[in-house]
Amino acid sequence: MELELLTVIVAVIVAFLAGAAVALYASRHYAKSTANAIVHKAKMEAEVLRNNETMKGKEEALDIRTKAEKEANQRLQKVQSSEAKLKQREIQLNQQQGDLNRNKKEVEQQRTANEQERTRLENQDAAMQDRLHELERQEKTIQDTLEHVSGLSADEAREKLIESLRDEARTRAAGYINDIMDDAKLTANKEAKRIIVETIQRVATETAIENAVTVFHIDNDEVKGRIIGREGRNIRALEAATGIEIIVDDTPEAIVLSGFDPVRREIARLALHQLVADGRIHPARIEEVVAKVRRQVEDEIIETGKRTAIDLGIHGLHPELIRLIGKMKYRSSYGQNLLQHSRETANLCAIMASELGLNPKKARRAGLLHDIGKVPDDEPELPHATLGRRLAEMYKEKPDICNAIGAHHDEEEATSLYAPIVQVCDAISGARPGARREIVEAYIKRLNDLERLAMSYPGVVKTYAIQAGRELRVIVGADKISDADTERLSAEIAKKIQDELTYPGQVRITVIRETRAVSYAK
Repeated sequence: MELELLTVIVAVIVAFLAGAAVALYASRHYAKSTANAIVHKAKMEAEVLRNNETMKGKEEALDIRTKAEKEANQRLQKVQSSEAKLKQREIQLNQQQGDLNRNKKEVEQQRTANEQERTRLENQDAAMQDRLHELERQEKTIQDTLEHVSGLSADEAREKLIESLRDEARTRAAGYINDIMDDAKLTANKEAKRIIVETIQRVATETAIENAVTVFHIDNDEVKGRIIGREGRNIRALEAATGIEIIVDDTPEAIVLSGFDPVRREIARLALHQLVADGRIHPARIEEVVAKVRRQVEDEIIETGKRTAIDLGIHGLHPELIRLIGKMKYRSSYGQNLLQHSRETANLCAIMASELGLNPKKARRAGLLHDIGKVPDDEPELPHATLGRRLAEMYKEKPDICNAIGAHHDEEEATSLYAPIVQVCDAISGARPGARREIVEAYIKRLNDLERLAMSYPGVVKTYAIQAGRELRVIVGADKISDADTERLSAEIAKKIQDELTYPGQVRITVIRETRAVSYAK
């Protein structure tokens, strides 16, 4: 039994080993076939990769060759272009060389001709020098003969001749001056007077008198204490806010506001009026009211400028120019309100331009703007005419308007007809009776300067400044100055007054020469 079992086990083992051997053989065969397939596939892939790399290498080589050929062609074109330029340059240089040779030949020819001409001129100069010496000898002989015959030396004869010619020329010049002045008086003076008189008569004006103080009236003197405040707090706050000195003295029912700026004085006056009317006067309220009034005054300035431009029919003004026109309301010159003066000048300019056949709108515009240099926001050290011209240029006014503004006090040359019109109308508005006031001391000094200047001339006996300094009468000695010299003396005094003195309007110089014969019957 055991033997059978052992036999079976052996048989099973043998059978298993036989199956394993078969399986091992089959597995080995499969592995071999698989390996062969993998090797074949790897060879095929390697062949494909080798072919791809070969194609890629050929393409890269072809690209490199194409680029190299392209670069070579470009370099060849550049070389050919450079060669063409060099050939062209060579042709130009050859032409220039030929021109230089021709020019050199012409210069040599010209130099030779110049040498010949210089030799000829030197010969002529020598001949002329000989002739000049001969003429000088003849002139000396003639001069000696004339001196011997006349009994006078050459210098004495020359002085007598010059004196004679000077007297004759002076007499003729005086005659010419009289003729010219008579002719001018018959023609231009008459027409100019007509235009000016008609212009003045056609303009109605109002005169505004302003100074450096403003009087603020109050109902009773108790208000003064409230304005001053405890220990002066209110008045100090008011002065600090407005920049105006407030004088509270014994003047009944009045407070004086003192300051050089009329706008500040107006702000202070309006602020005081509101504070007194409201009754609440303390530093915080003062600052609030002053700020509010300042805004109101600024609005009023702009509104005044707009209303003035509309009244005069002037359009297209820059907003800043309109504001400057409004500021003129609070500016005065010798007591004459600047805005009123500018309006008056504008109307005068328009009328005069119409009489002369010019554009009245342009003339009115120039007349209104001619004094804007007096009211700038800053105060540069420039004449107001020059500053006004710069402001007009800044705000795009036309060149003839700018020139009329800048030339109305002769700070620059007039280049248009509107400049003398503005100058004349400005003088008419400022010089008419009652237009302006002067300080008494300045007025007296101006009259004394006029008389003293005229007395500095020889032959003047007496001088009188009359008609508020608008006429200067000069009395000369009849034995010292002739009738012909009176015209010259009048013109010289007028020129010196114009150059050295400052005066409104114009000054008429009248030279009086008279001869008196006095006898006594006994």
